[in-house]
Amino acid sequence: MIAKIKEIDERYRRLEEDLARPEVLSDRKRYQKLLKEHSDLEPIVNTFRRCEAFQRELANSRSLLDDPDPEVRKLVREEVDSLKEKIAEMERELQILLLPSDPNDEKNIILEIRAGTGGEEAGLFAADLFKMYARYAELKGWKTEILSRHETGMGGFKEVIFLIAGDKVYSRLKRESGVHRVQRVPETEAQGRIHTSAVTVAVLPEAEEVDVMINAEDLRIDVYRSSGCGGQHVNVTDSAVRITHLPTGLVVTCQDEKSQHKNKAKAMKVLRSRLLDREISEQQAKISEERKSMVGSGDRSEKIRTYNFPQGRVTDHRIGLTLYRLEVILQGNLDMILDPLITYYQAEALKAA
Repeated sequence: MIAKIKEIDERYRRLEEDLARPEVLSDRKRYQKLLKEHSDLEPIVNTFRRCEAFQRELANSRSLLDDPDPEVRKLVREEVDSLKEKIAEMERELQILLLPSDPNDEKNIILEIRAGTGGEEAGLFAADLFKMYARYAELKGWKTEILSRHETGMGGFKEVIFLIAGDKVYSRLKRESGVHRVQRVPETEAQGRIHTSAVTVAVLPEAEEVDVMINAEDLRIDVYRSSGCGGQHVNVTDSAVRITHLPTGLVVTCQDEKSQHKNKAKAMKVLRSRLLDREISEQQAKISEERKSMVGSGDRSEKIRTYNFPQGRVTDHRIGLTLYRLEVILQGNLDMILDPLITYYQAEALKAA
């Protein structure tokens, strides 16, 4: 590990020299590329240098352990113990920083939320989850854009698909994929009984055109008149778009915009991301059988997380985390769940490494 870090440190020094050269400063494309690499290496180099500084301090402190004054020896032993803890923490941090990174971590995401079992109540909770993720994005300073939505009669969603754009969105939210179960008394329940419903969430890395090549002859594009709530909501032109990717059978529809061209552009964005996710899933399946279907069938038993309203409780079943902060979490304060999840999977990756 030390040898690898020293190589990274040397590369970081060379990048600093290159970034100061006039010929690099005048070449914007090259400058941006080197700056990005410099930025990626900086956390590793800074942590390594701090670790080295602590090790030098430790060596100096140990030289005082034989001091004739017992008070001095006591203070030195406390200092030595403190420095050992700091160095151990730095070394753990370096191990995590050196783990292979997910190439999609820097990407924006397309987040798909669909009502599963539970009828109208599942649709209402799909709307709650949409608000939760939208609020989380707002707190992070990320941008959101609805790409497609199909509403229920009571203000819920059969399906809502939206883009979240910002810094390392996929790295934070990629583990949200799966079945989210809700336990509460539905608005439609007259006798006050608690019902259990399920909503599926799929997190797809946003695919650029260079990530996924789509041949025009592989697409069937149908246009039709948008459906709506009636009155002014009904579109009187054929602006809704349905795109079928013939080789895979994937179908994407979009009718949110009044413009056929805008609907087509949004539908293509979703299609590219689904194709990229499909490609990633196939690659991972060849390496390991551990990764199953991203969201399953939407059955309650396939849950990754439960939101229990009577107890004000949220439980993430993958890591056994239970928090009695339901309302706070639904307001978008997701880091109290996401941080432990990230820590858990980093620990698992270290074991595997």
